[in-house]
Amino acid sequence: MAQNLSAYGAKMFADLQVALADTYGVTLVTKQFSVEPSIAQELNDAITAKADFLERINIVPVSQIKGEKVFLGTNGPVTGRTNTKKKDREAKDASGLTDDQYELFNTESDVGLPYAKIDAWAKFPDFHQRYSAAVQRQIALDRIMVGFHGTHAAEQTDFDQFPMLEDVNKGWLQQLREKAPHQVLKEGVAGSGKVTLGKNGDYANLDALVHDTLQLVDERVRGGGDLIVIIGSDLLAGDKAKLYSNQAGTPTEKERIELAQVISTYGSLSAYSVPHFPVNAVLVTSFDNLSIYYQDSSWRKQSVDNPKRSRVEDYNSRNEGYVIEQLEKAGFTENVELLA
Repeated sequence: MAQNLSAYGAKMFADLQVALADTYGVTLVTKQFSVEPSIAQELNDAITAKADFLERINIVPVSQIKGEKVFLGTNGPVTGRTNTKKKDREAKDASGLTDDQYELFNTESDVGLPYAKIDAWAKFPDFHQRYSAAVQRQIALDRIMVGFHGTHAAEQTDFDQFPMLEDVNKGWLQQLREKAPHQVLKEGVAGSGKVTLGKNGDYANLDALVHDTLQLVDERVRGGGDLIVIIGSDLLAGDKAKLYSNQAGTPTEKERIELAQVISTYGSLSAYSVPHFPVNAVLVTSFDNLSIYYQDSSWRKQSVDNPKRSRVEDYNSRNEGYVIEQLEKAGFTENVELLA
């Protein structure tokens, strides 16, 4: 049955539209409008602030849909000595990256907020902030999901077939699979199609698995001191369960596990759990090696009341893409199966 906004909710939403129009410097937000690059930067900053992981990586405005990567790090030493009596000094090309291009794709983030939620929020003085935060947080989480699960950029996306947004864009992990397959471990025993973890498995414990994943990173950038490991939730949960089992009957040790982040490092690397990261995988890289690029002049918005669906709809679109700045600086293990 169709519903309507309450009188107070309708007034608050009308006030919200006026506030949004003032924020973005337009007459109406009910018609699609282009967001000025400087305001688009502020909008992206607000979205980034809704997810700790996005604050750790790079969110980069660029002017072109295709171009060269912004952060081209060095791939090894540049220090040495030249006997200038015999030859000229030569500057070393330390970039070493053959894959130095990015490409952006049109990306839509359209959020519907039911009337019931709008009415519930209307009584709060920070209604505007609640509304904007809900939209921005979902966009933030979607960006992370695409980064870890995206395999291709379809002309028409299909959420029923690809519920993890696999068809929205080509994410970081897919780029590793395609561009640096030698840095991706998919199976332990040849032909098994999986990497087993546990007693009598390919790896006895998570430390050993992380250690070998680290070895997939080019040795020239392996010792820079900034590498971390992102570990899937199932693998972390399995390791935590083993700790509980080993410490059964020792309350003080159980308390230590709860309060000291279980184990803060694996394979000598600081470990992190990130929303939407594959539950059975391990990624070694540095946070600043992962980027999301967006075209600064491409962001478009529209906010409308849709009584046919009993909701308010917030439409957002921009050109966006995912970038691994240095492919050599990443190692990835997937298809990990926990053994009992």
